[in-house]
Amino acid sequence: MPTLALGLALALTACGTDTDAGPDVSEEPPAASVEGAADRDRGTVLDTPFTKPDLVLTDTDGEPYDLRAETAGTATLLYFGYTHCPDICPLTMSNIAVGARDLTAEQRENLRVVMITSDPERDTPESLGEWLRGQDPEFVGLTGDFEEIREAARSLGVYIEEPYEDEDGGIVSSHGTQVIAFMPDDDLGRVLYTEGVTHETFERDLPKLIAGELP
Repeated sequence: MPTLALGLALALTACGTDTDAGPDVSEEPPAASVEGAADRDRGTVLDTPFTKPDLVLTDTDGEPYDLRAETAGTATLLYFGYTHCPDICPLTMSNIAVGARDLTAEQRENLRVVMITSDPERDTPESLGEWLRGQDPEFVGLTGDFEEIREAARSLGVYIEEPYEDEDGGIVSSHGTQVIAFMPDDDLGRVLYTEGVTHETFERDLPKLIAGELP
């Protein structure tokens, strides 16, 4: 079957404390070149892979975390979200956690699941760590300078907006909901998972990604 390069519209979702209304986004997020169409039942193989961001942030222990160095040679799932998100972020991380539940100890050693907060003002290392332990104690949480985080996200086609207070006093954060999977052999982001991908998909795909195989 010939490779079909498509422009994938990357979702921008508004999440808030008291409201789900988000700001108007005048700048369109970049499109990703993919092989085949986006499908919630599978990962989407990227025709042009993403380079892992050269990024040093703060982990949940308050220590510097060099993303490239710490995840080199492992299958790595990268997600941008925040702990006050009422729906999509906890669901996404929960689906990954359930999908990883039956992996062997050796497989888990070769998997990194990293969530970078899109709301660093509120997501301290302590609060981010506590939230992630409720999902999976092996998940990595990172926080730091918002502009650094936004630039890293943009390099992966993930658009995030600076959180703002709405008219009801709720904090709203709009962010792309895709998960990028980086392969262990070349550390390139070759698979994209869109909003709504189920835990069954991660359960099926994670062993392949860890072995360096595309789903």
